[in-house]
Amino acid sequence: QVQLVESGGGSVQPGESLRLSCKPSGSTSYYFMGWYRQAPGKQRELVARAPRSDVPVYADSVKGRFTIERNYLKNTVYLQMNSLETDDTAVYYCNVGDLSGSDWFGQGTQVTVSS
Repeated sequence: QVQLVESGGGSVQPGESLRLSCKPSGSTSYYFMGWYRQAPGKQRELVARAPRSDVPVYADSVKGRFTIERNYLKNTVYLQMNSLETDDTAVYYCNVGDLSGSDWFGQGTQVTVSS
């Protein structure tokens, strides 16, 4: 069972920034590492994904504001979120996966953007 340790959520005002981090248990280097989010009453959606040795992908709604970064030495993935908007309010879930098609989600961290 893969354990994903997430941190960095919180409450901020519009225009401010947050940085999420996620570190899987063990030393496995996953094919992809990324983030999903789920707002109240909405389906979970992909925010950003960083495949190994490939360009990251982003949801259109966060392009230019969010940056995903993998630190291979620390086996950690980060999500730098700038210019946060109220629509970014959601529970953010770390997601990692391998080439077999298996993937795992963390327990989630709350991000609230409110004035």
